[in-house]
This record gives sequence, structure tokens and C-alpha cells, in this order.
Amino acid sequence: MVPFHPGEVAVQRRMGQAHIADRVGRMIRPDIPAVAADFLAEQPMVVIAAADAAGRLWASELVGPPGFVRAVDAATIAIGARPAAGDPLREVLAHSARIGMIALQPQRRRRMRVNGRSTPEGECLRIVTDQVYSNCPKYISRREIESYAPDAELPAVRHGVELVASQRAAITAADTFFVASADADGNADASHRGGNPGFLQVLSPTRLRWPDYRGNSMFMTLGNIEVNPRCGILIPDWTTGASLQITGSAELTWAPETFAAGAQCSIDFTVDEVIERRAGALRWGPAELSPTNPSL
Repeated sequence: MVPFHPGEVAVQRRMGQAHIADRVGRMIRPDIPAVAADFLAEQPMVVIAAADAAGRLWASELVGPPGFVRAVDAATIAIGARPAAGDPLREVLAHSARIGMIALQPQRRRRMRVNGRSTPEGECLRIVTDQVYSNCPKYISRREIESYAPDAELPAVRHGVELVASQRAAITAADTFFVASADADGNADASHRGGNPGFLQVLSPTRLRWPDYRGNSMFMTLGNIEVNPRCGILIPDWTTGASLQITGSAELTWAPETFAAGAQCSIDFTVDEVIERRAGALRWGPAELSPTNPSL
């Protein structure tokens, strides 16, 4: 049986792509194939999605030297890191939690997604997998790692309830961000969104909009938003390792006048809280934008 919940099915049908989703969905599996285990072992970064105690969704980046993420067995992943102090998921992941995870490899335009349950082990995490699958390379900007240098001191963190001018400028310049969403039962998912700079629009200090470009036709993120509007996004600054973590609520917008070129619908996002981290350990070089990105 294809593992789609009612929200995903509703969006698939509205898009007229249920038959494609049924076929593509067969690649979702509960175990970790050898090729996926090898892929994870190469990665210096993963993004984790989960809900905090208030039910707000956040996406957090975890980094480390290659090998810090590894498959322990066919159904278990170990991550040699936990969110830093001040990260909204630090306390969440100190306990068992339903999580989504995405491993993105910009150098080769590859990505892999995992959904399951995490438990803490000291300063590490152990994830028992429910869903494991890969995604196509569309909309991934190619980048090369320039340095990995863990800071001795924690970077400065700024909190707010709306986006200040510098944050709005960083969002407008972004070619990549990550989305944390969850279904009606709280099963979390982490996904990637990419496009030419400007595809993530700032409508106001508390409102964002982005286009949904055609992908694998499973509509897991949109299906989650259909049944649970709570949502989080992570916008990395690849050059400095800084990031914006934003939690709020999202709404699918079907009005054609809101669609960007190449979009199937629009997602309008309302900001509840913003956390800005001023630096990070992993630094990347300039982007080579994906040739599949629609023009703005």
C-alpha cells in the first residue's frame, strides 16, 4: 500500500497527479538500502524537522565531519551531533520525538529524506526509520565546501517576532531553504526548496510567499500543510554558516494570480518567531544555480 495520508491524496488529486504519485510512492521504504547508507556517511550536514512543546515546527541544521551521520543497521541512523544551545530543537531532541530529516549534497545535486523517531544518546541522536527515500536533483544549487571549523564559542543569536531589514534582504537573496511540516498526527517531515534568488518573496515583515515547482508528484509538504498549517523554515547563509530559523503557519494558495512562472500553486507563510544565528562551522562556496529553475 502506498503510504499517503488524506492531505497528500487531496493535493495529488487536485493537481491531477495521483497516478504518478502511486507509482513514485512505491520507492518509499522503511529500511535503509546500502546506497543510502553510503550516501549518508559522506555528508557533513543534515536538516532535522520537529515540533516544539507548543506544537510549533522548526527546522535545524546539524553539521559535522563526514561520518558523523551513519546507518547503524538497516533501520537505524546515528547522528553524532545535537542542536546547539539556543536552538529551538535542543530541548525537543533531548527526548524521544517524531522527526523528519533531509540530507542534501549540493556538490552532486543529490538529496535523501528520512522520517521516523529520534531518541537522544548523550550528545548524539539515534533515529529509527519509518520512511526512507530519495528525491530528484531538480532545483538544487551546486556548491562546494570551503571549510569546516567548529567555533569554540557559540555564535550570537537574535530573536524576534518579525523580519528586520537585513533578514528580509537575506531571504530575497536566497536560492535554497528547508521546510519543516507535519501531518495531522504530528509525523514530521523535512524538505528542500530551491530556485533563483527572489523565488522566496518577502510580502511584509511577517509574510512570505514561495512557489511550488513541480517535483516528484507525491506532495508530502503540501499534503502536510493541507491538514496542518503549522510550518517552519530554515534559510542558510552558505558563505558564513549563519541561518534564519522561522516558525509560523502556511497556507496553500490556488489563486492563479499569485503563481510565479513554473509554479503549480503558491504557499503563503505567516511568521510567528524568528531566530537568527550569526555564524556557523560549515562554509560553502558560491552557487551554481540549477538549470531547471524557472525564470522569475
